[in-house]
Amino acid sequence: MTRRARAVAVVVTVLCGAAGVLSSTQTWLHVALVDSTADSLAVTGSAALPVLAPASLAVLALGVALSIVGTVVRYVFGAVAVVIAGALGVATAAVAYELPVSAVARAVTDATGITGDEPVSRLVSGISATAWPTLTLLFWLVLLAAGVFVLVTARRWTATGRKYRTDAAAAATSGPLDAVDSWDGLSRGEDPTAGEDRR
Repeated sequence: MTRRARAVAVVVTVLCGAAGVLSSTQTWLHVALVDSTADSLAVTGSAALPVLAPASLAVLALGVALSIVGTVVRYVFGAVAVVIAGALGVATAAVAYELPVSAVARAVTDATGITGDEPVSRLVSGISATAWPTLTLLFWLVLLAAGVFVLVTARRWTATGRKYRTDAAAAATSGPLDAVDSWDGLSRGEDPTAGEDRR
């Protein structure tokens, strides 16, 4: 169960981070401009929410790191995941359901050369959202649950690498020593002849 808990937490966190990175490249919003005969402007996730891509990469890295860290850092990472999920969830929901002009301002400026909140607002005749903001919000809810799961189960996870450290130590102290082993022992301050019979 403890090994499965670690695997679930790591996989879910990594998937949420990867989903956020993917979402940042997809179209979130369509913007119609006043007196424009051109098709509506497409606004990507990274343009609508500039923090989306870097925060998603941070979640991805956090998920990978969860697989190797100790108990105390697990709690820290679990708390960080909860905070990131909450912040991104609020920001994503605002874009998805409030459709603020600020989310499309950069795309409008790039297309028209006009800057400033009020001039851009006067140019925008309508904003519509695709399914991507809502889908991304669901991933942040899953990440929030994963962060809480880490906080609840972190103490019961087995220590990573303990088996391998024990096996390596056993291998180092048993069997014949070659020249490399002898040099390694000397570098640790050990006497490689201590176990030999003196003649």
